[in-house]
Amino acid sequence: MFRINKEVKIFFNYVIGPLLGAWLFYSLYLQLKTQPNLTYSLIQIKNSFGNKDIWKMAGVLLMVFLNWGIESRKWQVLVRMIQPISFYTAFKGVLSGVALSINTPNRVGEYGGRILFINEGNRLKAISLSMAGSISQLIITLIMGSFGVIYLLINSTLHTDYIMGLSMFWIRMLLYVSITTGVLFGIFFFRISYIIKFIDRIPFLAKYQYFINVLEKFDPKLLLRLLSLSFFRYMIFVIQYILLMSVLHVEVTLAQGFWAITVLYLVLAIVPSIAIAELGIRGKFSVALLSLYSSNIIGIMGSTFGIWFLNLFIPAISGSLFILSNRFFKDK
Repeated sequence: MFRINKEVKIFFNYVIGPLLGAWLFYSLYLQLKTQPNLTYSLIQIKNSFGNKDIWKMAGVLLMVFLNWGIESRKWQVLVRMIQPISFYTAFKGVLSGVALSINTPNRVGEYGGRILFINEGNRLKAISLSMAGSISQLIITLIMGSFGVIYLLINSTLHTDYIMGLSMFWIRMLLYVSITTGVLFGIFFFRISYIIKFIDRIPFLAKYQYFINVLEKFDPKLLLRLLSLSFFRYMIFVIQYILLMSVLHVEVTLAQGFWAITVLYLVLAIVPSIAIAELGIRGKFSVALLSLYSSNIIGIMGSTFGIWFLNLFIPAISGSLFILSNRFFKDK
């Protein structure tokens, strides 16, 4: 293993670290400033605290902590395979990952944030563990999203030949791709230890086995636990959305709202994006889906903004603070 000299550590800890934190705060400021209907969305959310639906808004806020708490627990369970960490350390790593994902395609910067709170010698191994956790969440998203697409296709109340600007032919193709991808990822997920052993036998890949051989320790019990945590976290996403739509008077049935949101998260998982532009993408697809059932476009946009603001923007701010307070390299 290579060693990093003292001058490089000082440069990262006291120059790169603060500059990175400042850049993250500025990126978040620009992202918030440029959002459409920002003022109206904030007014709607603020007014919800003074009406009979305050308990719903309280539930939405509570679920923010449950959401990232479950993800932190999942990260803690994964990292335990290479080193023990506290729940609070896992929590800091997860939120730092959110902060670093802001300007990266499909949030790949999330991995870099999480490993900041892992011992130097284990950081590359931790990336493979984080990817395994992401795959478990993706599998749940693909499965639930596939059921959502099926609901859209068989819902007799829809009198339209297009959904999200796509013909029914392409909606069916989306379903087939989602099912196929979900099955393939599921097979990979439950056979991951065998795949790692196979990679060890390939000469030009074997040299990288040091960073991924920790995945050989995955057993069915651990894999099912990861999927269970991912499923509970996914359900929190959907319930949050439904509650906030109710607060903002988006009149949809429980089934309509639930399955439309599963399709929304499926599309967000498939469409390449950068987190800084994700709210616009969320808004576009949420309106396209939910306007099939409700004409309250402002309420739909307000719900989309509220979920993004609570589940991504606020955690990213917190993660930026954790990054500023963290030293990338610790003295021995």
